[in-house]
Amino acid sequence: MHGLSLLISFLLAASQEAQTSAPEHSNLPAQKIGPNDLLSISVYAAPELTRTVRVSAEGFLRLPMLKQKIEAKGLFPSDLEDKIASALSVEKILVEPVVTVTIAEYHSRPISVAGAVKVPLTFQALGQTTLLEALTRAQGLSSEAGTDILVTRPPLDAGGVPRIERIPVKGLIDSADPTLNITLEGGEEVRVPQIGRVFVVGNVKHPGAFKIEDGFGLTLLKALAMAEGLMPYANKQAFIYRHGDAASQEVAIDLRKILDRKLPDVSLSANDILYIPDNRTARLTMTTIDRAIGFASSTASGILIYSHP
Repeated sequence: MHGLSLLISFLLAASQEAQTSAPEHSNLPAQKIGPNDLLSISVYAAPELTRTVRVSAEGFLRLPMLKQKIEAKGLFPSDLEDKIASALSVEKILVEPVVTVTIAEYHSRPISVAGAVKVPLTFQALGQTTLLEALTRAQGLSSEAGTDILVTRPPLDAGGVPRIERIPVKGLIDSADPTLNITLEGGEEVRVPQIGRVFVVGNVKHPGAFKIEDGFGLTLLKALAMAEGLMPYANKQAFIYRHGDAASQEVAIDLRKILDRKLPDVSLSANDILYIPDNRTARLTMTTIDRAIGFASSTASGILIYSHP
């Protein structure tokens, strides 16, 4: 009876030790192994070979007593099991070895979500992840989110060019178009650019930066309306400053003809600066007229004071 108690105690202790030493996520969904993934390798009746092993940055792993390193990159766990068993047999370490490989931690399938989201983050893709799931992990779009989501996928071949997909926010979220809820497999970067703005400065009532909220751009007249109109001495010759690839551009705009509907309205792009100069000639003229009116009023009322030289 005493021997049975000792046996039970030993088994319980062994069970607790195994649970403690086992990786926390030792049975993640099986998908292709990549660099820096952590693998749990178990070889039946060979505790010296049973361990967790980190795949190298080049995609290889090493096991004790095996002379050759084993390429794990791009293999499913079941394929790697066969490869390890074959290596153990070829090097005559074990006869008919039974090998089990599970994924303890994925580190080769990151998905990063950045830009105008509430909580930017990077997480590992466990199986296939949809774009909406990735945005949900980031707690959704912020109020500064623009009209498109940019998804950059890794190149298909080494040395290739990354692939970029542009997903419209309205189609994905408002229209719930299932074709836009693309699948992410790991290695993607999801970036949500901030909404574009047009800057209105100069002789307007309320200069400021105005959002292009509807995705259809912003026109000069609409920008002026958002700035609550022109000041009295605003010049009717306006300018748009636009940053190009090489240098900034200055575009002269005949504001008078646009206001008189003799020219079509002008479209503005994100980061354009609309400048309404001061009409100094008109201001000087009005100042002169005001002084003349004031002079005439004072003389008419007999208040004019004449001083001898």
